[in-house]
Amino acid sequence: MNSAPKVIAFDLDGTLAESKQPLAPEMGELLSQLLAKMPIAVMSGAGLPQFKKQFLAYLPAKTRLENLYLFPDSAAQCYVYKNQNGAEDWQAQYDQSFTKAEKEAVLEALQSTLETVGLQEMPVRVWGERIEDRGAEIAFSPLGQQAPVLEKQAWHDAHEATRQTLRELLAKKLPDFAVTTGGITTIDITRKGITKAYGVEQLSKITNIPISEMLYVGDALGLGGNDAVVLETGVPTHAVQGPTQTATLITALLREV
Repeated sequence: MNSAPKVIAFDLDGTLAESKQPLAPEMGELLSQLLAKMPIAVMSGAGLPQFKKQFLAYLPAKTRLENLYLFPDSAAQCYVYKNQNGAEDWQAQYDQSFTKAEKEAVLEALQSTLETVGLQEMPVRVWGERIEDRGAEIAFSPLGQQAPVLEKQAWHDAHEATRQTLRELLAKKLPDFAVTTGGITTIDITRKGITKAYGVEQLSKITNIPISEMLYVGDALGLGGNDAVVLETGVPTHAVQGPTQTATLITALLREV
């Protein structure tokens, strides 16, 4: 990219914050400064409640939320900040939630495939729900949605091959759905074609900014990474290895815009 981007899309876990951990105050301040200059988006497999708990709650009060676009559930939903009848809140720009029949098909396939790969048994310790219905996405996290980062990393190191097998088998069983890995341990299931790539395309339409003038920042842009799907859109990207590198990037961008 020869010039500063006109809109930036960030991954959440591993990019703006550690997995399921609160946004650091320093990151919140940097994002607030960036939002004063340009629109930004955050795309994650997390649902909107997790966005509010982990991300929105740690932005400074002065933040220009009208410049912020949230894409939870792997971009199956988009929320924008609006004032309606004097009430300010997050409103759905679009919502690709499952129908009842779609949800039943996904859950049935997930349960049977967990048995096939040997992940159906409950671990000794679990933090929160293992299977979470987020409306527009069903997510499976072997240790639970709120497992500590170190526990997730240990599971990943020991079982990542199993997770990939689970994803591949589910993709065959559910050809009408998108099955992707998310975060350190999770499998995310959305409607076919509903991925972060879809989110990038929708962000371009909503903001009227060409994809070529955007920037996507993520920690998993390599082959097989959960951010890599955005590459098919042609969006310029910047790979980071954690929030510290993201903060350095934002600091540099603030000097340019």
